[in-house]
Amino acid sequence: MSGAHPWDDPEWAAAHRIEIDTSRMMADAVGPEHGIAPDDLASLEHAAKRAHEALAKQRAAGELPFYDLPYQDLGPIMETAGWVQSKFDDFLLVGIGGSSLGPKAAHQALAPVHYNLLSREARGGPRLFFLENVDPHTLDATLKMVDPAWTCVSVVSKSGGTAETAANYMVVRGFFGEHVHNPAAHMIATTDPVEGELRALAAREGWKTLPIPPGVGGRFSQLTAVGLLPAAVCGLDVAGLLAGAADMEARTRAADLSSNPAYHLAALHYLANVRKGKAICVMMPYADALTSFADWFVQLWAESLGKAHGVDGREVRAGQTPLPAVGAIDQHSQLQLFVEGPNDKMVTFVRLDRFPDPGAIPEIHPEVGSMAYLGGHSLAELLNIEQAATEMALTQHQRPSMRIDVPELNAFTLGQLFFLYEVATAFAGGLYGVNPFDQPGVEHGKKLAYGALGREGFEDLMGGRG
Repeated sequence: MSGAHPWDDPEWAAAHRIEIDTSRMMADAVGPEHGIAPDDLASLEHAAKRAHEALAKQRAAGELPFYDLPYQDLGPIMETAGWVQSKFDDFLLVGIGGSSLGPKAAHQALAPVHYNLLSREARGGPRLFFLENVDPHTLDATLKMVDPAWTCVSVVSKSGGTAETAANYMVVRGFFGEHVHNPAAHMIATTDPVEGELRALAAREGWKTLPIPPGVGGRFSQLTAVGLLPAAVCGLDVAGLLAGAADMEARTRAADLSSNPAYHLAALHYLANVRKGKAICVMMPYADALTSFADWFVQLWAESLGKAHGVDGREVRAGQTPLPAVGAIDQHSQLQLFVEGPNDKMVTFVRLDRFPDPGAIPEIHPEVGSMAYLGGHSLAELLNIEQAATEMALTQHQRPSMRIDVPELNAFTLGQLFFLYEVATAFAGGLYGVNPFDQPGVEHGKKLAYGALGREGFEDLMGGRG
């Protein structure tokens, strides 16, 4: 194998590329009422061209820096991660939404199962805790788990003004102030490189800082220091994440739907939604390690595309409701609805071809019919057979689905998944005619909360219902 990394070898990279099977989305699989016909895709030609040209223009103008993240210099992130690893036993990530969902997805996918319960040597880095919601019970329980003298706190907020993040930080800071002489020496701010109150606070107190590039919103920030720092602190392969993203970036440069996997995926979602009545899209990985990836997708798709108005100001009420599920667990909860309930859903399966350990099922209890047939198989085989059976059941009930085949779950393949869906989301925004990079509905709710709490400048917002 040539090169310093496995992905430098073209054969290795080719063998570890994810592939998308969309055949069960099509009319010849589930019928013309629910499936996409070639003519449907052909009818998007002009809209797809406009969406591609708009993205290309924005990228050329430097307005879409998430496209360039696979090629960044990892030096500052790795240096900061090394500092954390050398000084601390625990790492608290204080953030919410895009500041935590991506890091959680990467950690669950790539770190050892039960990471925090392992020895330091087995983990490869400090224990990692996510402080997201402002639930006092959760925060109190987490702080009781750590020793402030040996704990680093990373506060993640692009603006620095997110109420939940600010409140959790303030509680943590108060706790630290009771136990350590200089709490600021335990703090990292991942935030805007120049502006915002968090940036100013960090500068004033001398925190370590890492930038979130201007123009990269929270839900597109997994491949910035937001997601890469906690991954590096825990000893995960951040270079592999970027290499996988770069590989997918090259695959998503094509302008036409048939050659660009992200565009093709987005077009099928869009057509299923606006022409076939599939208002709900289910993300259903068949791997526990991708459970949080489904949660990350939910925010990306919902917050980017759920818009009241188009870029031209017209009311559009656009968006497809994303729903997370995990196989085979949700075969025993949601699947009945998917198969026989309203035909208003499309399902995306994510399946792993190989697991680190297939989990051989021993040949015992031959006298028990409900067990005997399982002996000699493996848990991985059973899981993927369950997936195939679910896929077939949906097809036979005229329910459209697609499948993403992942050769194995590693940093290279996960980087591809992140970047695939980021580009698909950006392109889908063009098809819907909405801005996929803002979130006015979320911002309105934030302002109402500020008013209720008495933040200066927002006192009058709670008086109306507009």
